[in-house]
Amino acid sequence: MGKYSDLSKNVYSVFDLAGWKALNIKTFPNNFIGIANGSDYIRVSVIPSGDGVNLKSSSGLVNIDIFVKAGLGPNAIYTISDSLDNYLVGKSITIGNNVTQFKNSSVSIIGVDKDNSMLFRAIYAIPFNHYGV
Repeated sequence: MGKYSDLSKNVYSVFDLAGWKALNIKTFPNNFIGIANGSDYIRVSVIPSGDGVNLKSSSGLVNIDIFVKAGLGPNAIYTISDSLDNYLVGKSITIGNNVTQFKNSSVSIIGVDKDNSMLFRAIYAIPFNHYGV
């Protein structure tokens, strides 16, 4: 595989873990449009935007859109963000010879979703370094 495919495989593997699945947080890739009924979910985008230590490495950001029911306050956003921290912050994911290391996260509250007013949106962002061989 190539560096982008390897990076994507490493990042999305986190959301295949039994522990993550047990949290029952619906998780979708970045090309997912949305859920019409206002259910909580996350949408994961891997954004390789920087150089790495070699031609098979890169750095960048994972942006995770968090969607929760509107009108209930920010607690659900922070609970999901804390769960994401437990699986990502300071962690290294290794598959084969490829390692993706995550740094510290941040959360930005966006507000009511422009496409579905039943949802409230935030963005969880975490930088990474990906090392390929």
